[in-house]
Amino acid sequence: MTTLAGRPNTALLVIDVQKGVLEGAPARDTVIANIGALLARARAEGVPVVWVQHSDEDLVKGSEAWEYVPELAPAGAEPLVHKVHGDAFEGTGLEGLLAERGAGRLVLTGAQTDMCIRATAHGAFTRGYDVTLVADAHTTEDLTAHGAPPPEQVIAHTNLYWSWQSAPGRHAEVAPTAEIVF
Repeated sequence: MTTLAGRPNTALLVIDVQKGVLEGAPARDTVIANIGALLARARAEGVPVVWVQHSDEDLVKGSEAWEYVPELAPAGAEPLVHKVHGDAFEGTGLEGLLAERGAGRLVLTGAQTDMCIRATAHGAFTRGYDVTLVADAHTTEDLTAHGAPPPEQVIAHTNLYWSWQSAPGRHAEVAPTAEIVF
């Protein structure tokens, strides 16, 4: 249903699964295991996988906090997109990589739910992609000290919120890891 002509394929996006981002995040190990399961399935089925890695003043490029968590790593020729904005499309070559792979549907995983996941989901949807948010494969840090709800509520709200998105010719959905079909 994507509005992107000639783009029938699905791609798995693994967003910001970095040490400094996932440190102390709720359900960290479960989220990493679910992303790992999706990676294994995508690779076995020949589904394109694209990795996204954020950098800023707290995630200095090349620092230990900036590195991917040790449980997950790109394989073979899986591309890596470096970004400095929440939306992985802004100022990056992500669109070109997805176009080369014929991807019109994206399956989103990673962190942070209320920042880069949400921004990239919206960025993809407004650009014409179908977007599936994997309900149990994203997480976020605790920002209650800044007035945010507890992380578990942020995750639950984002899953609820995304399940109600709609736009002409595009499809948004939320599904758990076990129900993802590439």
